[in-house]
Amino acid sequence: MKIAILKEKRPHETRVAGVPETVKKLIALGAEVVVEKGAGKGASVSDAAYRDAGATIANTAKAALDGADVALKIQRPMTGAEGTDELADFAPGQALICQMQALSDPAWVAALAGSGVTGFALELVPRISRAQSMDILSSQSNLAGYKAVLDAASEFGRAFPMMMTAAGTIPPARVLIMGVGVAGLQAIATARRLGAIVSATDVRPATKEQVESLGATFVAVEDDEFAQAQTAGGYAKEMSDAYKAKQAALIATAIAKQDIVICTALIPGRPAPVLVTEEMVDTMKPGSVIVDLAVEAGSNCPLSQLGKIVDRKGVKIVGHANVPGRLSGDASRLFARNIVSFLTPMIDAETGSLKIDTGDEIIAGTLVTRDGAVVHPSLAPEPAASAATDAEPAKTEETVDGNG
Repeated sequence: MKIAILKEKRPHETRVAGVPETVKKLIALGAEVVVEKGAGKGASVSDAAYRDAGATIANTAKAALDGADVALKIQRPMTGAEGTDELADFAPGQALICQMQALSDPAWVAALAGSGVTGFALELVPRISRAQSMDILSSQSNLAGYKAVLDAASEFGRAFPMMMTAAGTIPPARVLIMGVGVAGLQAIATARRLGAIVSATDVRPATKEQVESLGATFVAVEDDEFAQAQTAGGYAKEMSDAYKAKQAALIATAIAKQDIVICTALIPGRPAPVLVTEEMVDTMKPGSVIVDLAVEAGSNCPLSQLGKIVDRKGVKIVGHANVPGRLSGDASRLFARNIVSFLTPMIDAETGSLKIDTGDEIIAGTLVTRDGAVVHPSLAPEPAASAATDAEPAKTEETVDGNG
């Protein structure tokens, strides 16, 4: 089996889907690995390092894909409508493993199906114990939560910890984390290590214990509705308008006292929820900082702008694109390991070929296109109205922190 590791072409993307460590693992599984020239440059991995690991270097993506069975990427390939038509380099029957944002862009998924490519969307890996080592959302969000605090610290004009000096005492910074998934928990831990006074909020009751175990204060309206706000699967339920109003009032009061607010809330397949309104921003002190990790998915603050730092009456609103990619070396290593964990069970031990077992819930959960058709249950065309006996499609539960 031949595996191609392609160079990322999308703006702001510095990561790479394979590193020398994982190239060696793939070769040990019997695969031939070819890497597009310069693929690792953004992550400080040279072509020579790939050669030393046993890979060959191809000058172009088309050359890397020639005869390949599987292609590995971080981001989905661009189509002609997006600029460079990366998808045109693929041949029908090839398998593509990457992050696709499949639930957010059915038109792109349809284009992938039209190309005849078998597509696996890594962001759809089921959240089960067996798939933890494959979970790109967790591995990348962990780094994003850490980097968000460092980005806030670099824009904040004061120190994080309390400092006692002969000239007087410097008070500690106050940090509020909104959304307590993987990114939020790492942000709490990082801000605490830097010496800040940290609080956090989430609509899932189970997160309270996690927040407090890290030494932060939990902020939420803890009434009877809140106690029932989580499904058995750990997802957040939709709250009533009355609860939302009470929670918003509490958060508005808390935000006015903060020096830094870090927003991490995402809902898979839907625009990110607004957590910090313009009115809330206007109550913050000049010199305060907001970091919006959801800026690529619609933003948790309507004032955020992708790839920019906005100044609103002295409050900085940070909207860096691809925050995990700002730690490209570590992010690439973790992503590449996730891919190896995902791909390894699909490599037949006897033949060395790719074996797609749709009876496996991990494969079924991530397989988006195959044989020219969209096959994922959340994206496949609706059945005909006459099929009255068909089972009702499964409903997608929402989570208030897609990083969790």
